[in-house]
Amino acid sequence: MGHDDIDALLNLPINERGERLTQTQENQWFERKSIRVDQKSFAKAIIGMANAEGGTVVVGLSEKRVEGTDSTPSQTNRLRQVPMTMVAPPLRVHFREVPVMNDDGTQDHLLVAQVPPSRHAHRRSDGTAFLRMGDSTVKLDGPMWEELVYDREAETYEAQPAGITMADLSGKAIDRLRAEIGAHGDDSHVLRSRSLLTQDGKPTIAALLLFGAAPEQLLPQALVRVLRYREDETGTGARQTMEADGDRRLEGTIPDVIARAAELIDQWAPKRRALKNEGTFGPTDIIPRDAWLEAVVNAVVHRSYSMAGDHIRVSIFPHRIEVSSPGRFPGMSDPSRPLEIARYARNPRIARVCADLGITQELGEGIRRMVDDMRRAGLADPHYRQTSTSVIVRLDATSAISSDVIEKLPHGSLEVVTLLRSTGPLGTGRLRRASTHPALRSCGGSRRCAKRDWWSAEDSHLETREPHGTSPAPDPPPLPPHCQQQSPPATH
Repeated sequence: MGHDDIDALLNLPINERGERLTQTQENQWFERKSIRVDQKSFAKAIIGMANAEGGTVVVGLSEKRVEGTDSTPSQTNRLRQVPMTMVAPPLRVHFREVPVMNDDGTQDHLLVAQVPPSRHAHRRSDGTAFLRMGDSTVKLDGPMWEELVYDREAETYEAQPAGITMADLSGKAIDRLRAEIGAHGDDSHVLRSRSLLTQDGKPTIAALLLFGAAPEQLLPQALVRVLRYREDETGTGARQTMEADGDRRLEGTIPDVIARAAELIDQWAPKRRALKNEGTFGPTDIIPRDAWLEAVVNAVVHRSYSMAGDHIRVSIFPHRIEVSSPGRFPGMSDPSRPLEIARYARNPRIARVCADLGITQELGEGIRRMVDDMRRAGLADPHYRQTSTSVIVRLDATSAISSDVIEKLPHGSLEVVTLLRSTGPLGTGRLRRASTHPALRSCGGSRRCAKRDWWSAEDSHLETREPHGTSPAPDPPPLPPHCQQQSPPATH
């Protein structure tokens, strides 16, 4: 289903919706349940969604079959009581029954439970807590439950009324969401489907940030500041190294700010001349674009908007990019082990809409993707540090190969490895012609020289630095096929 909304499927013709729902992949916000589901399992499903970003549970679907619910009205009634009788504190769930054609060809109904993201941390009446993570609902242990309680009680800011009316929101922006999720109805209906209105129909802080005509007027902290320095240290006073036009402030809705920040950072990010994927030379990012873009998106979507005195900063240096975001990691998470940090969305309503719009993904793998992108480029893993009020991620243009190994390699070997990482296998002739390294250029057309530098890098095993909480970096690409039958020379 990707980022399409379940509402679009529920509004299909009655003879289509059942089959489509059985074929739809479960994800962060959608889960199927058989009419035979017991109350404890149903409680687990709705608690997991309420503790995460909300979602929809559809009852009456099982193993690619459309069962329906009409045959067991007493079971339907029992499930409707679960949010009040088996969840602590009681959970607000909106139930409705949607007509469908079952597998016997007769008209039936599905029980649809729409679960909003909750301001509170919930657990089952037996004391067990759950969290929806991707297409699974996981049990929370003691420390994870404590982290959820700590952070969820502080996660109410985006759900507060913004002090505006529907007229202060951009109808065009709401239309884009309507089209992406296949929603029907007026603007209020679209916003209610994403819990962006209060109980009395007023737009929330999240609605203002996502669709406001001028959110910065009420929330001046909701901006991204992009800074560009000509040296790797900021300097102070007269020695400050900021470029003359190197301080830009970007304001507007969250989707617009992310798009404009990406465009500006694309222009300012450190680059080098190298062979591009299409086989031509040109400027390429030293730090992978996907890595810094993921850092920026995470900062904008998950920052603490209640911290009025601070904003997001993207600092661009010749050999690194740093992104600083107001708000700390959840609970007692260890920033030195970023891959072990559990998925907790500080702003679940904002996160869900951004996923609907294709800005973010639903699986909570942002940090993992950043690590993978940096490793594919042969660079060190992202480095996180946490202050009393913010999280800072640093992306360095530092090779993952340890310095003592680099010192042992002949000139050109590291260039060969970097080139092969970006292009895949190359013949030695093309490798020599493609390289910009003077040492390879000085080989005078020798294939032996190119092979020698690969073998030198291969023999050194490319020892890498691996921070805590990470897995080993990927192996280097294999030797080009036509070179694999050759024996390495005895001397270099």
